Amino acid sequence: MGRFKRFERVNSLIADEVSRLLEKEGDFGKAVLVTLTRVKTSANLIQAKVFISVFPSAKEQQALENINRKIYDIQQKFNRRVNMRPVPRLVFALDKAVGEAARIEELLEKIRQEKKSAVKTVKVIANKGAKPIAKKKK
Repeated sequence: MGRFKRFERVNSLIADEVSRLLEKEGDFGKAVLVTLTRVKTSANLIQAKVFISVFPSAKEQQALENINRKIYDIQQKFNRRVNMRPVPRLVFALDKAVGEAARIEELLEKIRQEKKSAVKTVKVIANKGAKPIAKKKK
């Protein structure tokens, strides 16, 4: 149990420091939002895979290439900022899970809309065959 807590703390530390570095060092442009989504550290703490998401998604490759061009500087600054040994080697990757989640959410919304229109259609069809009930006079 203690080992898992250490990995959680290490991943959290890496995420905090790398997000600060990306904020300072990243030159992504004004209309591009880069978000660090998660960090996955190897069991021996030699490598840390840093997952990012980019909005708009058309700029994903450009943002990743930008980070990879500056990887040496980012790694050196990261090495100086963290107080741990061994210091994991940073590897950046696009987080496809965020895009997939957005796509699933979009599909679910489409299904909800289709379901609503189907229910309305059934109600209209049911109401066409119904005869109004006459009120009895007292």
